[in-house]
Amino acid sequence: MDTDKTLAIIPARYASTRFPGKPLVEIQGRSMIRRVYEQAMKAELIDEVIVATDDERILQHVQDFGGQARMTSDQHRSGTDRCAEVAAANPGFDRIVNIQGDEPFIAPRQIDQVVRPLMELEHVAISTLAKRLTDPSALFDPNVVKVVFDATQKALYFSRSTIPYLRDVPREEWLASADFYKHIGIYGFRREVLLAIAQLSPGLLERNESLEQLRWLEAGYAIHVGITQWETIGIDRPEDLSKVENG
Repeated sequence: MDTDKTLAIIPARYASTRFPGKPLVEIQGRSMIRRVYEQAMKAELIDEVIVATDDERILQHVQDFGGQARMTSDQHRSGTDRCAEVAAANPGFDRIVNIQGDEPFIAPRQIDQVVRPLMELEHVAISTLAKRLTDPSALFDPNVVKVVFDATQKALYFSRSTIPYLRDVPREEWLASADFYKHIGIYGFRREVLLAIAQLSPGLLERNESLEQLRWLEAGYAIHVGITQWETIGIDRPEDLSKVENG
């Protein structure tokens, strides 16, 4: 069977602590999950899109607008684990992209940018994105995850702290003195790697920073970091809807 295909999976939970029912909230007449789904469908390198959910309301809503959705366990620790369940049930895809369900205006070109290294570089097993930081307030915000990477674009570390630390530079001059990169939380995986990392237990680094991707680094998996010019707008809380009211 020809499996040179890419499946985009959008994990979607109803019971978000900070924003219950978030996938179904309407933004200018269309639900958040529908907006994400339609953006994923526009990506040139995506062959199929599936919403992975643990809630019948989300499943029914996606099917009502003509999308594909699958029910998954309500015991998953993360969206990655939810994606792995769907990937395991769909062996006809070599590559899996985990697209955040709370970024209703994600650029299709960003999705393609995550897929392309998996198609063109044999050594890449996990792919993600980063964008150079230009906002001084984001530089020291622990909710904005930073990443540093080597000369081959392989991630060295992800942190809620500001990395790298500029020892001899006043903090107010950091942004003008070095390049800092914000991590964009979209991931591409080779199918077998996604299934393998879903079996890993959380490591010390992940427990310290509450960042799942550190589990993979700590286990020895390399993560390719592509540099993107497009910003993403995540909706974590109801008040974040004001960010996209003119979107």
